[in-house]
Amino acid sequence: MEKKKQKKVIVAMSGGVDSSVAALLLKRADFNVAGVFMKFWSAPDKKTTTRWNRCCSSEAERRARRVAAILDIPFYVFNFEKEFKKRIVDYFLKEYGAGRTPNPCVVCNKEIKLGLFLGKALAMGADFVATGHYARIRKKFVNLQQIRYSLISSKDKNKDQSYFLWQLSQNQLRHILFPIGDYTKKEVRGLAKKFGLPVADTPESQEICFVKNTINEFLGSYIKQKPGKIVDKSGKIIGHHQGLVFYTIGQRKGIRLSSGPYWVLEKDIKKNYLIVTKNEKDLYTKELIVKNVNWISGEAPALLLGVRVKIRYRSSLAEAKITKFGKNKYKVIFNRPQRAVAGGQSAVFYSGRELLGGGVIT
Repeated sequence: MEKKKQKKVIVAMSGGVDSSVAALLLKRADFNVAGVFMKFWSAPDKKTTTRWNRCCSSEAERRARRVAAILDIPFYVFNFEKEFKKRIVDYFLKEYGAGRTPNPCVVCNKEIKLGLFLGKALAMGADFVATGHYARIRKKFVNLQQIRYSLISSKDKNKDQSYFLWQLSQNQLRHILFPIGDYTKKEVRGLAKKFGLPVADTPESQEICFVKNTINEFLGSYIKQKPGKIVDKSGKIIGHHQGLVFYTIGQRKGIRLSSGPYWVLEKDIKKNYLIVTKNEKDLYTKELIVKNVNWISGEAPALLLGVRVKIRYRSSLAEAKITKFGKNKYKVIFNRPQRAVAGGQSAVFYSGRELLGGGVIT
């Protein structure tokens, strides 16, 4: 009897515990596994001659190579520095410069980690790519010829990363595996220890990979400061700011007005005004508009009942009604007002544990 051909999967290995265990699980499941370390754009360090990116440091590469050697799998390095700078960093700076608060991780997953990487892996003959994301993919037959892929939140509710994956398409999902989606973080670390991987205790990071210290410090290095006036809701001038780029909606710290506390309510880009309020209740709103909406299924659901919406990664799911609002735009009306809705962030739609889609808040 002819032996069944192994499916080939290339794993994005960052040198952390999650992607390392993803590779381990696939190897133990008898896939033909290879590892890839991706090099992204690194910001120059002002104090040294080195460049810096949290996701692709030389130490991270050494850890990934060591794990690949232990697992006895081929290991490659993909250089996406130019593409990362153009598609992620430049986008990040452009959005902040326009007064919005972008989410670069969402764009990176679509464009780089599960975009360019996926394309290159398929060109190398891979059947799938895999990452260490905490999320799950489920497939079901629509009919005898058609399979539909669903994106489901992970077993570990605290670590779930489905929020960052709302821009993925059916064509991408059919070639993606998330091996650790059915495990908790504690279980993942336990597997790394059990099988002798030297990454079991690697620290976690939830910061933007190319920002070394603070976002404001990074922005100040690339965007020219444009000082302006701080005004209250009535338009009264009550202070001065160093540049709108350094503030986001709902921010309290750093406004530096003596009669506070104040919160950032709005940013008037044309007048270069920072609009603040002393009443925190002003930050709450029941409605928002999203653009560039993507539906995971490839089409808008016929009914949008019982939908819950997440407006930030760490925000709670909020019940809402979603209605069409022009070309590829939707209006989200919350049952309860939400605090500090910021333009540029992602609003992501869920039905139960299934991610339906999402859009960019205008």
